[in-house]
Amino acid sequence: MKRMFREAIEQMAPYIPGEQPRPGKRLVKLNTNENPYPPSPRVQAAIVKAADSSLRLYPPPRADELVNAAGRAYRISREMILAGNGSDELLAMLFRAALTRGNKVAYALPTYSLYDTLAAIQEAQIRAVPLEPGFAQPLAALAAARATLTIVCNPNSPCGSLAAPAQLDNLAQALDGRLLAIDEAYVDFATCHALSLVKRHPNVVVLRSFSKSFSLAGMRLGLCFAQPPVIKQLLKVKDSYNLSRIAVSAGAAALADIGWMRRNVEQIKRIRAMTEKRLRQIGFEVPSSQANFVLARIQGHDMGTLAAGLRRRGILVRHFPRSVFRDALRISIGTPTQMDALFKALEPLIRPVLAARGNGARGKSGRQPGTIESTPASTLTYYSGRAARRHVPGR
Repeated sequence: MKRMFREAIEQMAPYIPGEQPRPGKRLVKLNTNENPYPPSPRVQAAIVKAADSSLRLYPPPRADELVNAAGRAYRISREMILAGNGSDELLAMLFRAALTRGNKVAYALPTYSLYDTLAAIQEAQIRAVPLEPGFAQPLAALAAARATLTIVCNPNSPCGSLAAPAQLDNLAQALDGRLLAIDEAYVDFATCHALSLVKRHPNVVVLRSFSKSFSLAGMRLGLCFAQPPVIKQLLKVKDSYNLSRIAVSAGAAALADIGWMRRNVEQIKRIRAMTEKRLRQIGFEVPSSQANFVLARIQGHDMGTLAAGLRRRGILVRHFPRSVFRDALRISIGTPTQMDALFKALEPLIRPVLAARGNGARGKSGRQPGTIESTPASTLTYYSGRAARRHVPGR
């Protein structure tokens, strides 16, 4: 086997997505940040219409219908838009086009762990910079890393924190022509976005996903926004026909009914606020989230047993046993009924944990339950080798 594959591939740890239940398995799925509400009825109608005899033909290489719809929805030139098979494919294209062995890629720790995998494939050096207090993005340190490619997941996973556009504007300037990718997979759930930066900075790339806010995780759709010279280079590493005819039609229909998405997002944001409040009331530390998930944490207590207990009760949440957040659960926001099921299962499981910490009154650190303190930098691992770490969550 060692003679068949590159050494970097043999040594790297694979990306591990969240559990996907088998068909027919009845579980409350709050582990992979999918939208609990269905996509627009226009999407379903477009899929049916697209499933005709034209499927014998290759799709348009540039996904013209989708790109044109994105241009109208976001008021940006189609020459500045590239469509992908999910934002993950667009990230892979960016890594492939920008990085080779020894090049540096910089991002916060913790963040989306697929970045580790993509860096390992390219044999790039990873400069992982710990989050600042309050889970803020370490933008000054990222600028100082002077990497070939810098990535900011914004809002960040798994904590849901958000950097303001003005801060990202400053970072783009400080990078002095080096690529800055702003991964906005969750941005429709946030209070602001950075899309305008692509018009001002030739080194900025903004990535969006249809998986979260548009309820199309199963369709695999993403968008990349950048100035035409960047798009031109990315096109060189794009698969010839990377999106199916059905996916292109579905994405265009979703953008044409963007109001449907926004109404669903507002529902999720209201449920998110209630979820944060209730988790704090029962003793968790919960940073305010700008995404469609929350991080529920009891510092110093491994949440593996709790996650397993929820799984036995039919509730899937995300736990990261090899992460600096092994003492936390990432919980996707579901419908009110799903969140009620979560709390019904969670509350009896958490009582012994809090009792062991002094009847829930005070944890090992002396802080009251519900208060937030970012992971100390000393507990986070810096890394600049070739093998990927499995420290943080997937989507």
